[in-house]
This record gives sequence, structure tokens and C-alpha cells, in this order.
Amino acid sequence: MTASYRKYTLEFKQPSGTSRGILKTKDTFYLVLFEDDKFGIGECGLFRGLSIDDRSDYEEKLQWVCDNINLGRDSLIMALEAFPSIQIGLEMAFNSVHAENPYLLYPSAFTDGQDHIPINGLIWMGSEAFMKQQIKNKIEAGFSCLKMKIGAIDFQTEVNLLKSIRKEYTSGDIELRVDANGAFSPEEALEKLKILSEYQIHSIEQPIQQGQRYEMARLCEDSPLPIALDEELIGIFSVTEQHKLLHTISPDYIILKPSLIGGFLGSDMWIQLAEQQGIGWWITSALESNIGLNAIAQYTYTKSINRPQGLGTGGLFTNNIGCPLQVKNGTLQYNIKKDWIFNLKMLNLDL
Repeated sequence: MTASYRKYTLEFKQPSGTSRGILKTKDTFYLVLFEDDKFGIGECGLFRGLSIDDRSDYEEKLQWVCDNINLGRDSLIMALEAFPSIQIGLEMAFNSVHAENPYLLYPSAFTDGQDHIPINGLIWMGSEAFMKQQIKNKIEAGFSCLKMKIGAIDFQTEVNLLKSIRKEYTSGDIELRVDANGAFSPEEALEKLKILSEYQIHSIEQPIQQGQRYEMARLCEDSPLPIALDEELIGIFSVTEQHKLLHTISPDYIILKPSLIGGFLGSDMWIQLAEQQGIGWWITSALESNIGLNAIAQYTYTKSINRPQGLGTGGLFTNNIGCPLQVKNGTLQYNIKKDWIFNLKMLNLDL
């Protein structure tokens, strides 16, 4: 077996606003394995400014993986604990090279086109007019669950947007989730959650910044609306520490971004710990290209999901890889009539 990697820069169709700033491009890395006459591909979905492995030696570590690929999947994954986005790229690539079809990592009724995955419609931060238009578009596109990023514009403006949705749609019509990305201070958070709770919000993701474990625990105890941990899970590698985090904070939900928390094996562990403590969960992509999104969606479907997932990011980029995934009627579907539009020559690999 041999391995190579290549960097690939995804370009947003339009600048996308988060509480961390405006995103125009996103770098990702493809890991390609060759064995006999077969190839496998995985995506190392590094998220700059958020991933625990956003480090200066990242590509050096990727090259080390390629040079030592014959150590095998399990040994490499154990050696890469501090590099979760490379772990998931390895998992994908090994599954891919050993599959009959390099893009079918977890064959199921989903990949057969017989079933779909319910997803939330993502509302990016921006001007009031821009956010209103997104909300209108998502509802018209058949979404019954919207996730609105908040915390970057005036709070009252954001509240007014929620109020306008609730004037037209009840919680039975549209489920509303909000994601603060840690934008609130511990001192103001509870008061803001009380205001948000007036609009039948399903949950709020990461109301305060990660790393304030006891402040978050108090907030979960006092909050009038359910709290979901997101960034809080990043960088917690040991099972003992993961259990301690969930036990201490006791959130209502956790949100799993496999590229940020140790891939599918890491996600499996978080799910097991959450379910032991009666904590709900769902899975979200982290702006991977369609290579990564495809694998994450297939993995997600195997988990017998019962609530909308956060997997609707495939249409954000101008230069994404063409694939059978499509968003229709508020669901992610696998259109078996569509082909992958991808060639290894696109990556300029030395074949």
C-alpha cells in the first residue's frame, strides 16, 4: 500500500458569516491510498481556528502518515490522537480502498436511494434582510427544522427574526435551533436564554465559549431552554475526561462533528457515553467537501437517527466535488442516477 495527500481549497459561493468572522475559503486535505489496482480516498477536514489540530506541523504529520501507511489503520489512528481530522481521513481512506466502490463506505438503504436523512436548514449570519431571505428560501424548500446562527449582529435584531418566524409558524410547523458559537458571556447568557425561550426554541448550541465547564454546568441547570454542547467536545481525548465532562455539565444534547472529535471511532465513544447518561445527540458536518460529507452521511445513517441532522453543507462551495448527494424537501438524499464527478488527476497526484 502507498499513500499521498493533497491540499484542496474550497471556495464559498458567497461569504458565510459566523461569530468567528466571515468565511470565504476553507482548506481541506485529501488522503489517497493505493493498493494493487484500487484506490481509496478520505478527507482530513481541518477547520482552521476551531480544530484542535490546527497546528504548524499539520502537513508534516500528514506526510508522516503517508510514509508510514504500512503500519496499518489501527496503529496509525492510535498514534494520531492529537490529530482528529487526520484520524477520520484515515478511517475514510481505509474503508474506501477496501470497498467494492470507493465511495460506498457504509452501504445501506440510504446509499441505495431507498431512504433519506432528515436535516436542518442552516441560516448563516448576515444582515437582517439576508437572514430573512434565507429563512424564506429554506421554508419554501421544505425544511421543517431551521438552525440559525446568532451572536454576530444585534441580539434584538436576531430576536425579531425569531419572532417573525413564530408569527407565521408554530413549533409544530417549524423546529427552531439556534447556534451561538460561544458568543454570550457567562454573565449575560441566562438572561438571553430566557428571552429566546419565549419563541419555542428547540435548543441552543454552545451559548458560552468552551472551557468554562462550571459556568456551563450552572447554565444547563438554570436554563429555560435545552442546551447542546458543540465546541466543548473538541480536544477531550480520554474516555475518562469525556465522561467527566458530560457528568459535570449534564447538557441536554451533544453535537458531534466527526472531523473535530476523532472521526467515527471518536463519535461512537461520545454517543455511547451520552446515551448512558440520557443525553441526546445529533451529527453535523464541519464544512467538509462532498468527499467527507458523503462518508459522514453514510456513517450517520447507520446510527438509527430519530431527529434532523446537520448535514446540509454540500451546496456551499463553487468548486465542490460532484456527487450523488442532494438536498430535497428538507432531507439529504443519495441519488443513484447521479455519478461522482471526480478524477484523481484533479489532485495532481503522482500516479
